[in-house]
Amino acid sequence: MASASIGAEGVTCLPFFNGERVPMLPGASGDFSGLTSPNMTQANLCRAVMEGATFGLRYGLELLGDLTAGARQIRLSGGGAKSPVWRQMVADITGIEVICPEITDAAALGAALQAAWCEQRAQDTTLEALCHRLVQLDAGSLAEPDAGRVDAFEVVYQRYRRLLCERHGVT
Repeated sequence: MASASIGAEGVTCLPFFNGERVPMLPGASGDFSGLTSPNMTQANLCRAVMEGATFGLRYGLELLGDLTAGARQIRLSGGGAKSPVWRQMVADITGIEVICPEITDAAALGAALQAAWCEQRAQDTTLEALCHRLVQLDAGSLAEPDAGRVDAFEVVYQRYRRLLCERHGVT
């Protein structure tokens, strides 16, 4: 996958192999577009799937509108976050710095933070203050957007959005 170029030589994937939640398309199926004999390589197919999944993340952030306007950092967790290639892809597709917490079990960390916040709400402790105090970041996982790749991904993202509109009527 890392050997394939941005845009997977024209291959675009809507990776909705089990439906999709963002956008809400529970009956959607996976879709590859732009396949030709020369570009149908394992590297391009893998890259197209990863790009498609990451474009879905960006699309979801865009749907949140003003809530994500001005975001300076994305915190990634889970299995995919272990991949420096994917962390960089997220940074380049969103144009936002990416970093991972040292604690990689997001569900357990979230539950612990929520419990601590509920316990300390009587003391006017904010969730933001708790996170600042308790969530340590892995500096080695930092991925900063690369301007050249951000521009290259913008073109591919617009191709993804056109395919999303053509296949599912989603704008």
